[in-house]
Amino acid sequence: MSTTAKKGTVYLVGAGPGDPELLTLRALRLLETADVILHDDLVPGAIVALANKKATVMSVGKRCGMARITQEGICTLIVDEAQAGKSVVRLKSGDPMVFGRAAEELNALRKAGVEAKVVPGVSAAFAAAAAMQTPMTDRKTASKLILIAGQHAADKASVPPLWIGPIPEDATLAIYMPGRDFATMAHELRRAGVSPDMPVAAVSKAATPEQRVDACRLDGLEHLVAGPAPLLLVVGRAMTPLLEDAENLTAEVKNVLSQI
Repeated sequence: MSTTAKKGTVYLVGAGPGDPELLTLRALRLLETADVILHDDLVPGAIVALANKKATVMSVGKRCGMARITQEGICTLIVDEAQAGKSVVRLKSGDPMVFGRAAEELNALRKAGVEAKVVPGVSAAFAAAAAMQTPMTDRKTASKLILIAGQHAADKASVPPLWIGPIPEDATLAIYMPGRDFATMAHELRRAGVSPDMPVAAVSKAATPEQRVDACRLDGLEHLVAGPAPLLLVVGRAMTPLLEDAENLTAEVKNVLSQI
């Protein structure tokens, strides 16, 4: 039985990493039948184009501090549209329950007595691992996976450091929204006990045709030039094969150049 968007209901839907092929069937059917689509900036046009042709489609993104609408405004909008008898898809990149500010929207819907449903999507860390063909965990080197938000709330004074205390040697860190201050990030990771030779992978636009992967060791992170957002940093021994491939390629290029 197909899933169609129900009037008066808000659906928090994961758009995945950006490839329309990685949408769930439920997400696709809701996009095709909803009355209102409110999407993040990072949701690509190829996915937005799948929306119901009669739907009201609006970007409510807040990229790089340039917000079209506040989070409070988004909450008010989704409540108002649902209470007006419309079916609403709140389309979020990745998975809506992973660093997607879903809590604020769900709380607003509960307070207003509006029915809400959540449709999961492929989160960036898992999309990146699949696209790189490099597992986040490894039985010998990485038995833990830690998801971290690199950027926090606007009130920076109340934001704790990236990590407090020692980071386990056998952990893989997937750092979402890392920003571009890699020098500070490298300093915080070293202060948390991460070895200077720890592999780091910067994955830009994971699992899309524009994907770019740059690898280095932690002691070279501050000099890394990574691709555009959405960006994910993956830190840990599980990234060793990827780093070794990058280092071997660099060595081959240098060898060729030396012979010219």
